[in-house]
Amino acid sequence: MSVETVDRVAAVTSGRPSTPLQTSWFEFLLDGSLLENHLQKSYPDPTPVQLIIQFLEQASKPSVNEQNQVQPPADNRRNRTLKLLALKVAAHMKWDLDALEKGLTIPVLNMLLNELLCVSKVPPGVKHVDLDLSTLPPTTAMAVIIYNRWAIRTIVLSSFPEKQTKPGPHQMNMLSIVQQEKEMTENILTVLKEQATDSISVLEGALQLKKDFYVHTLRTLDLLAADAAANGETESSTAGLRISADELHCQVNYDLGGIFFQQGCTDQTAYEKARDHFRQTKELFTKLDSTVHVHLDEKRLAGYWNACKALTEDCDPSDTQNTPYNQINSLIRAHNHQAVIEAFIKDNMCRSLPINFRRSVLREFLYKVQQGESSLDEVCYKLCVCNAVRDALEGEVLSVRFHQLLLKPSKKMVDFILEVCTLSLGKDRPSESSRRNMATFMKTLCETLQELPLLMGVSSHKLFVELLKEEDRKVLVEQLRKKSATINLSAKPLPSFYDIPASSSVSIGQLEQQLILSLEPRRIRQILIELHGMAERPFWRVNSKWEVPKDYINVILGIKDNLTKDLVYIFMAKGLHCISIKDFPHARQLYSACLELVTEFSPKLRQVMLNEMLLLEVRAHETMAAEGSKERPPSDLVSRVRGYLEMRIHDLPLRQVVGEECVAFMLNWRENDYLTLQVPPSLVMNNPYIKIGQLLASTCKELPGPKECRRTAKELWDVVVQICSMSVQHKRNNDGRVGLIKQRESSMGILQRSKFITFIKKLREPLVLTTLISLFVRFHSIVRDDIVNEVTAEHLTIWPSTLLNIQAVDVEAVAVTVKELVSYALTLNPNNQSWLITQADIYFVTNQYSAALNLYLQAGAVCSDFFTKTVAPDVYSDQVLKRMIKCCSMMNCHTQVAVLCQFLREVDYMTAFKALQEQNSHDAMDSFYDYIWDVTILEYLTHIHHKRGETEKRQIAIKAIGQTELNTSNPEEVLLLAAQKRKKRFLQAMAKLYF
Repeated sequence: MSVETVDRVAAVTSGRPSTPLQTSWFEFLLDGSLLENHLQKSYPDPTPVQLIIQFLEQASKPSVNEQNQVQPPADNRRNRTLKLLALKVAAHMKWDLDALEKGLTIPVLNMLLNELLCVSKVPPGVKHVDLDLSTLPPTTAMAVIIYNRWAIRTIVLSSFPEKQTKPGPHQMNMLSIVQQEKEMTENILTVLKEQATDSISVLEGALQLKKDFYVHTLRTLDLLAADAAANGETESSTAGLRISADELHCQVNYDLGGIFFQQGCTDQTAYEKARDHFRQTKELFTKLDSTVHVHLDEKRLAGYWNACKALTEDCDPSDTQNTPYNQINSLIRAHNHQAVIEAFIKDNMCRSLPINFRRSVLREFLYKVQQGESSLDEVCYKLCVCNAVRDALEGEVLSVRFHQLLLKPSKKMVDFILEVCTLSLGKDRPSESSRRNMATFMKTLCETLQELPLLMGVSSHKLFVELLKEEDRKVLVEQLRKKSATINLSAKPLPSFYDIPASSSVSIGQLEQQLILSLEPRRIRQILIELHGMAERPFWRVNSKWEVPKDYINVILGIKDNLTKDLVYIFMAKGLHCISIKDFPHARQLYSACLELVTEFSPKLRQVMLNEMLLLEVRAHETMAAEGSKERPPSDLVSRVRGYLEMRIHDLPLRQVVGEECVAFMLNWRENDYLTLQVPPSLVMNNPYIKIGQLLASTCKELPGPKECRRTAKELWDVVVQICSMSVQHKRNNDGRVGLIKQRESSMGILQRSKFITFIKKLREPLVLTTLISLFVRFHSIVRDDIVNEVTAEHLTIWPSTLLNIQAVDVEAVAVTVKELVSYALTLNPNNQSWLITQADIYFVTNQYSAALNLYLQAGAVCSDFFTKTVAPDVYSDQVLKRMIKCCSMMNCHTQVAVLCQFLREVDYMTAFKALQEQNSHDAMDSFYDYIWDVTILEYLTHIHHKRGETEKRQIAIKAIGQTELNTSNPEEVLLLAAQKRKKRFLQAMAKLYF
């Protein structure tokens, strides 16, 4: 008997009253009206978000077939109904992303919104940025907007630090499940961040729409389920919940402001965009009569607004008074630092500035000091003192930074502290609590200072005498006398690595904050020693953003000493973070400290750190190369990479990415001889990256002679085809026929396709990328089977021209890979004419004619110094020119078509004449006549203008034909020179139009 059944029986047999039983998810499948009744309750149990989780969890459960093989979730009526129920719950919540984000994890919400896109009939396989929202049905457009709002909100939310939950003993078995969900979340975030620009463009497009919007309700979703959409009801302008344009614009502006504000740390202009969006949000929010569909945090909006004004030096005309925030920011911008300090001292009396704002100002100055503005050191310590006195007056714990200041005191600093204390109490009679708190602060100051002259200066100060009672002063002076005697008797030694002044005033929370911020290994060790002296718990969990590779987690957490475990984990996590933001100097310091630590007790961890340090150096060198450095890597680094590739140590955890980047490193620096001749055969068999690297190196090495390299090219071809193929299983349908089931991420290849693409994007050697582009272009041409619209590339002849098992190939994946590969290659070198032509062909065969023409022109411009020289015939071949002609024709630029027809080896008069007959031309028409040198075309132009009665245009054509250099009696050289001059001028004019 199940637990649920036992609970139900107990509830029936029990005589005492019991709480109502929780409704099970399957009951909603059995009774269609139950969901709506359940959601109408005041306190439904399960709650709406719990229902969404249950429905989607059940709908996405994998099935097991008769052979006990795990199959993906079946696309059956039950699962479709469960997904629809989840959408109906979200519709009941009015698609409130705030509520959905609080209750659902990123993977669950991603699944829910993708299902919304599906049922809303968003065209599959088309990027959202390519959709015209104004032409889509209202509920479809709204689904796209909701998804992209969630995308940018999720990026922003993921950047906020969050406290990691501490699993208890009963939860340790769930770590693998948590890890899986964490990996799924990371993968989704990676995709969302890559598509962030597109999401922003979609939402900016939505702001241009001035009509009302409609979103799915329970009723419209019911209609979809009943297939009532056939009569268009769910796509009409009145179906669904109406949301006014102002409400949506208010919400979208708020979300866009958030993403631009987040991007501001790397792009200062993003703060200006954020400010503009927040201004629009404020204006719309004030104007709205009803804010039912607007979910924003007004306090956060106000905070964003103040921050944007400060960061963009913007003064809002709507602000009728100059707030304290604006005053401080104005002083900072004017570099009037003394006035800032005086404002802080004055604020200690009135306390109008929040302490968090004061701390943020201090952090801003500290950051400037770190960037090299050492002249601000004094400003920093004075602001720190002002903040400490403010904390003291309010009875708060003094900051760690203030305690650090007191470790190296000076007479000037102590005098300033006493001055701030005196001024902060003010001339008027201060409150009793302020006097009491200030007395405590003075006592703490005396107890912390070590040097006798400074102690005597404090204890004899007027404020000290006024605030402390006579008995307290006597006790304190006696303690100071004993303390001074001890100090005089023994010379004070320098603090050792492990000795830290522990103060009860410093809370664990403050030390944890310092631990999160610090990147200096010695300071990290000191903080951890003090923390372990205050509480015995794992401090590697303090920040959920600290992560170490899952390959190492068991080895590190297996360290018995808790302090050492924390040190190793945090050093490695911080080092990895520094590498990710390209802060390689700090990463080297952290890794070196970690290596020194683990060398003492663990040979295994020592080798792990050596491997990670190798990866660090490889990435550092690759980053320099990506930024334009031509310096080859030192020979010892190349030797270390070889050593890693050949290393075989039993029971040593190895990270796949290290081997992957080592192989990419060898390819990028043309270490082809090693990869082709010196790699041990056993490595090639066991490591897929080395296998691919060897085949790429061999193919590139033999490329000048197609016949010689076809054997290795065929091997590389076979490997890539397997990677892009799907496992095919036969299954008998209900009607008895045998159908095919394709599983996308199959294990047929030596590597998963996603990992292969990740590896490709680590390559930057032009010949290697050209080889891969060539391979995928041929592959794409074969699976598309469209001879007329083939994509071109270099070295196509070395690849096979047929595929044996074409039905197993994932055609969509091949198409996507070609596009991604060429786009990536052009980010490395936007002036590679071969890659530009290939990209243009891709746009051409997908009917994106404007983009295709732009790239054809770019390819010609880069090889002719912006058309000041003749474009080589192998760049502008007849095929390329005919495609440029078709692009112009499809865009109704018919005069451009006629001009380009002259560029062909044999002038295409038929196409030119047909184009000139068109009267609905979207180009400048007669302004292009100066670029025509073919007399036959000019004569035809004169004829058709005369026939139409277009006298003015006929005169322009006659003037063009009357130029002496076009006289057919001229020598061939003169006519050729006239043609070349017009070609260059025409192409330059086209470039100005399309660039």
